[in-house]
Amino acid sequence: MSRAALATIHLGALRRNLARVRERVGAAKVMAVVKADGYGHGLERVARALSNADAFGVASLGDGLRLRAAGIGKRIVVLSGPDEAADLSEFRRLQLDAVIHHESQLAWLESDRDPRNLRVWLKMDTGMHRLGFAPDDARAVHARLRALPNVDSDIALMTHFAASDEFDNDLTARQIAAFDAATRDLQGARSLANSAGVLGWPQAKNDWVRVGGLLYGLSVIERKSGTDLGFEPAMTLSTKLIAVNRVARGERVGYAATFECPQDMTIGVAAIGYGDGYPRSAPSGTPVLVDGKRAALAGRVSMDLVTIDLRNAPGAKVGDRVVLWGRDLPVEEIAARAGTISYDLTCGMTKRVLFVEDGA
Repeated sequence: MSRAALATIHLGALRRNLARVRERVGAAKVMAVVKADGYGHGLERVARALSNADAFGVASLGDGLRLRAAGIGKRIVVLSGPDEAADLSEFRRLQLDAVIHHESQLAWLESDRDPRNLRVWLKMDTGMHRLGFAPDDARAVHARLRALPNVDSDIALMTHFAASDEFDNDLTARQIAAFDAATRDLQGARSLANSAGVLGWPQAKNDWVRVGGLLYGLSVIERKSGTDLGFEPAMTLSTKLIAVNRVARGERVGYAATFECPQDMTIGVAAIGYGDGYPRSAPSGTPVLVDGKRAALAGRVSMDLVTIDLRNAPGAKVGDRVVLWGRDLPVEEIAARAGTISYDLTCGMTKRVLFVEDGA
């Protein structure tokens, strides 16, 4: 093994998290969102682990191709739909659902003469102001889609929440009301709730929920971890100590000499850095676990290495395991220290991190 940086993916946690989602949503179908390479956990392995989901949501046609090539026969929804007219033939060949959110996509469909059937989802912009048709246009767009002979008449209806993680923000309630008003007389399954919607907006469960972060045990609520919400982290990022050094009081550690030793102390060096995807912005004091004991970064994260204050782990030695985040150290805590979110960290692993699967 050329590098000690290791991402262990807990397949059992993925399956149990899906079961917990189902307990919350009752009869609603679950679309497991596996975009961004399964939130950094590995697209194909996540899809296999979540085989009991009712559908998979991906960001691109390429992701759909990867899943089909891996033998995944489940329904796949491309959440941004086709990027150009030529994509439509691939959608049909691969039997992918297309989300239609823009007039240009609608025009491509109306000009398309391919006789093969295509399943579509009509997306409305009820307040996110990113993708989607205006609610006032919903009926007209729905009618145009229904008129196309090569578009499945069972058109699903969806929108996306902008602030569903803020349970005291009435924007979500207003988005639900706008969606209901726009679609009141339209046929088709409804899909509104994302992960935060599942937790805080039970009135948004409808026919489908689209769940991402919760499946990976990642929190969607500020100042909460996935564990706090009853879900299990599906990734443990770890490495090893490759050096343990005594450093005198007053000496400084790392680039720019930002950490000054407050006493004679032991500094550990671990084989991971921003070249592996660990955040360079993580400051001194960011926690790590050294052989199960809580320690902290000392000095700046460099490309290949981090330095660690080992005063809380006085017995640490070369070869000891260092956990950067996982079951006993929430990734949300590291993300908060680094000024970002947990999704950013799990999605940021680079190719030199070795991924291994844990079936438990």
